[in-house]
Formats: sequence, C-alpha cells, structure tokens
Amino acid sequence: RTRYISTELGMRQRLFVGVLTSKSTLNTLGVAVNRTLAHRLERLVYFTGTRGRKVPHGMTVVTHSDERPIWNMYQTIRYLLDHYVNDFDWFFLVQDDTYTEAHRISRLVAHLSIDTHLYLGRPEEFIGGDTEGRYCYGGFGYLLSRSLLLLLQQHLESCRNDILSARPDEWLGRCIIDYTAVNCADEHEGLRYHYFELGKNMDPERETDLRFQSAFTVHPVLDPLQMYRLHKYFAQVELERTYQEIQQLQLEIQNASSLSADGDHSATWPVGIPPPFQPKTRFEVLRWDYFTEEQVYACVDGSPKCELRGADLADVADVVATAMEELNRKYQPVLHVRKQQLVNGYRRFDPTRGMEYTLDLQVEVVTQKGHSHSVTKRVHLVRPLSEVEIIPMPYVTEASRINVILPLTAHDRDYAGRFLEAYAAAAFESSENAVLTFLFIYDPFEAQQVTQNDIFAPVKAQITEYERKYAEVKIPWISVKTDAPSQIKVMDIISKKHPVDTLFFVAGVGTEVTVDFLNRCRMNTINNWQVFFPIHFQGYNPTIAYHNQVPPTTLDLLRDAGRFDRDVFHEACFYNADYMAARTRMAGDVQENEDILETLDIYDMFIKYSNLHVFRAVEPALLQRYRHQACNPRLSEEIYHRCVQSSLEGVGSRSQLAMVLFEQEQGNST
Repeated sequence: RTRYISTELGMRQRLFVGVLTSKSTLNTLGVAVNRTLAHRLERLVYFTGTRGRKVPHGMTVVTHSDERPIWNMYQTIRYLLDHYVNDFDWFFLVQDDTYTEAHRISRLVAHLSIDTHLYLGRPEEFIGGDTEGRYCYGGFGYLLSRSLLLLLQQHLESCRNDILSARPDEWLGRCIIDYTAVNCADEHEGLRYHYFELGKNMDPERETDLRFQSAFTVHPVLDPLQMYRLHKYFAQVELERTYQEIQQLQLEIQNASSLSADGDHSATWPVGIPPPFQPKTRFEVLRWDYFTEEQVYACVDGSPKCELRGADLADVADVVATAMEELNRKYQPVLHVRKQQLVNGYRRFDPTRGMEYTLDLQVEVVTQKGHSHSVTKRVHLVRPLSEVEIIPMPYVTEASRINVILPLTAHDRDYAGRFLEAYAAAAFESSENAVLTFLFIYDPFEAQQVTQNDIFAPVKAQITEYERKYAEVKIPWISVKTDAPSQIKVMDIISKKHPVDTLFFVAGVGTEVTVDFLNRCRMNTINNWQVFFPIHFQGYNPTIAYHNQVPPTTLDLLRDAGRFDRDVFHEACFYNADYMAARTRMAGDVQENEDILETLDIYDMFIKYSNLHVFRAVEPALLQRYRHQACNPRLSEEIYHRCVQSSLEGVGSRSQLAMVLFEQEQGNST
C-alpha cells in the first residue's frame, strides 16, 4: 500500500522532466535524449504537436494534435497541471536539441526548497524590450517549482487569450511575470544554473572551458551522434567525480576509525565493504579453495583436482593481473614489480561481501637503478558483490491449466498406484485446473506381448477406477515403444499432441504432487521467458533413516528424513512453445549426431539451445519417498553418473549410514 501511504502523507517525487519535441525530430534527437536521460530520471515525458503512426519503443509521448508552438506550450503546461502537479515538486522543461546532465539537475533540485516560487534557467531579454523582467530561454531548459505552477494555474486561460508572442518560451515567461511577478533567474540561494552554448565543430574531449565542464545543459545539439558524444564525455566526468568521492569517503572513514575504542581495527577492509562472515559453529565455516594458474583443487563433479577453464580461468587471470597492477601502483616509481609465478592461490565465496582471494606471488622487484631481486609477496583481494538488482518479470497468474505428464516404464509400474492416490487427493478432490496424462513406455519385447500380457494392465485398471470414482475426470494415456526412453524422445511425442500454449509439468512416478507446487509451477514458468526445474525433497531409505524405529506415515521436511536432490533433473515445468523452439534449434545438431537425443535431457536442451531463464530452485512442496532407482547405462555418461550419485546419496545421511555400519561391526565382533 505504499502508493496510498504516500498519497495520504502528501509525499511527492522530486523531479519531472518534459522534453519538447516535434514530428520531424522525435525519432532522431528525441530517441537520443531518451537513451541518455530516461534511465536516470524518475519520470520523462515527451510533448509534441503531431507525430508519426509509430512511437519509438520505451518512450512516453503526449500529442497535442496541433503544430502551433504557443498552443503546444499552453497544452503542455495544462497537461502538467492536470496529471503531474500533485506527484512532483519540480518540473524541468527542455528541448530535444539540448543535452541534459541528469545527475546535476537532480542534485540541484535536491538542494532547493519546495515552497519557493522559482523560475530558473538562462535569463533572456524580451524582444522589443517593452516588457519588464526577463524570461528563461528554452534552448537551455528551465526549472519550474510546483508552487509556481499552482500559482499560475488560475491564470493560464488568460495567458492564452491575452498574450501574443512568436516564441513559446517567451510566451511562458510573459505569462509567469504578468501574473506571478516571478522573473527568470540563473541563481538562487547560492545555487547557480550552469549552461553552455555549443559552437560548431566543437570536440567535447578537447573543450577546456570551465563553463562547459560544469554545465547542466548544452545547446544546440545538431544530431544524435553529437548527443552521444556529449553523453560519453559527461558520463566519464561524473564517473571520475564518483571515484574521487569514494576515495575521499574511504580516507575519512579510516581517519575517523583511529579515534574509536578499537582504533584502526574498527574499520573493515576494504573500506565500505561489509566485514567477513563470522561462523558461529564449525558447520558454518566457509571453505577456502586452493588453485594455481592451471588447476583448481575443488571441482564441481567432486574430483580432487581439475583443469582451470572458462570463467574460472578468466577469474584467476583477472585477479592476478589486478594484484600486479595494484602492487605497481603502490610502489612505483621507486620500485617496479614484475610477476614471475603464482605460488599459491586461495579463494572463497563470502555471501556477506563477495569473493575473497589470497595470493602468494613470486615477483621480481626492480629498483630505479636497475637492481632486481626475487621475493614472494602475499596479497589479499576482494571482488565485492554488486548492488542487488530486481529483474522485472512478465505478469503471470495461477489460473493456467497444467498438463501433468507421467512417463512410466516397466520398472516404475508398481509405484503408479501411490502416485495416483496422492495426485487424486491433491487435484481430483479439489477440482484443480490440471490434466494428468500417462505415458506408457514399452521396450520392443514388451510391445510384442501387449495383446497377450500387457505389463501396464494393472495401471490402466486403476486409471479406469479413478475415472469411475471421479465422473468429471478423464485420464488420457499414450503408449510408445522404444528401447532407449530418453526424455527428449518421449517429450517429442507429447509435444506434437498438444497446442503450443500448453503448460507442461513432467513428473516422476515418485513425485507427490501438491496444490502448492502446482501453483508455483504456474508462477515460475513464463512463456518465452523462463522454464522451471524444481529440486524435490528426496526421502531417505526408511530402514536406514529410522533404524530400529517405526517410520512415520508421512514424509516430513526434516534434515534426518531426507535431502534436496540436486542430482535429479527429471521434474520440469515449461511451455510447449518454448520446448518446440529449443527443439528446432537443436535439429541441426541432431542431423549430424542422432545420439544426442539420448545423451541429453530436457534440462541440458534448454541450457544449450534456448535463451530462456532456466530457473532451478529447491521446492519444499515437492516430495518424493525413497525408492530404488534403476539407472539406464545407455544414457549419457553424465546423466548416468548423476543417477548413480542420486541413488547412493539418497540411501541415508552419513551419520545414519555410519550408525548402521557401527552396529554391524559391533554385531560381527561379538
């Protein structure tokens, strides 16, 4: 309810910027202004008399349907009063042939009192000199306070009818002076409005005029390229200014910390970065990983040592190069430091501050006289976490229908009854907007015997029983024959039988489907944007987890009851259109090597052949009871290895297995 709170308390945003453009320049200079201003302001709106049929993407354009300049200015002020005067404290109007430095305008209004009747810009004498006072020239932009606009509101119609002028900025100036007695000023309470008139063929990189370097606005800008060159220059200036401010703040923090009770120890390193995480128990100790320039001694697959490659190799190279750069910056010109080799490297990820590194570098130190000596230097570096960014996501609802797909092999058929029982309680009895489809997978021999001995006959009988019990429920099933039941081959059959906008959830026979999970499947799966691969909670073998105890009837989300199985990628939520798009991209590689249909699973396919977000997260509402898994050796080595790893780690926790082994050893010894 933040919007209602701000309304009730009279809270307003700081700065509104309106850009005065035209039909002929909206798609050129207007777009250039938008690219240099929009991401730095709270609100940016373009005002024009007329425009083309197509509005540039990402721009808010207000059209007055008339090309008369005075009429457009009147309509612009009227629009501000009707739509934005209650939401903003300051209004800045500028032409589209003017470059505006957004940070400086924002800093200016941050120091101005909101109750001031202020008309700020570059003062200009009226044409003819018959009117006292001065107006703000529109080319360099002008700032209007909310209080001034409210004062002008009741006189706006009189200005339109009584004041004649050839220029819109002059007309507005006459209106403000005649009815509010407020003149244009370029300075207020020690704050000056800086502007610069751009000369022909001027190069921003070579301009030394101090007025240019401190300008809020630069005018006239003749083309978009010149606008971008100005933006590049001022962005560099602001970046250097920011770095200087950071350095100054760091020095102030260090100086102030020496006066505290703990002395210099009270200031964390690096200054401004949170201190290292302090573990409270041995289980919270963060692990340091050892590496050299060629190898790392902590691998994703659990191997003790593996070759540095990809992002890890680039990371180590960047850290070593940064260390050498900082060493030379510290000791030059007295000493010059050259790297000989990385002796030892350690790194760890600290979730409170970022990636930490400790390097032992063997370096050659060269003096100004040319004498050199080899030494080993230990350096510490931190790659801090950047600001957390909230990624905007498309709007989704929980109303979408889910098609639950359950592939079933002969090995899984005995568990189908338990799946149906749990699914009926979650979906059938609550009339959940979901359709369950069974996919019976026969091997060639089983398919030949289907008329005499259908191995899935008991499951089909159970399906018929549930359809009889729930009259409004239909459970379709599809039979396929294959000797290598890969996920992609199976999904190809399902995909062709459903519309492109179908939302699929590929389940496992051990999956206990709940309403909460189905809703999260809907919310986490976004068409043409994101697919969802949940990590289910896998229960341990009851004979191990509850050794010499009576196991509970339900699977609870407890550490001793199971674990989140990160080695399994079978469950997946995705839209058919996204699957078909990834499958189309994959077609070229399939023609060259058909085996990849068996060596890849759906997760790998989305990773390699789509640009979608692949969302992988633990899912507490998705549970699986323990069952023995038969790993198919015909699948790829990686998938087979993951299956074996999942089976081994799913038996029980280390402490539970150790207890069982201990009791066996005790029994054998007696």
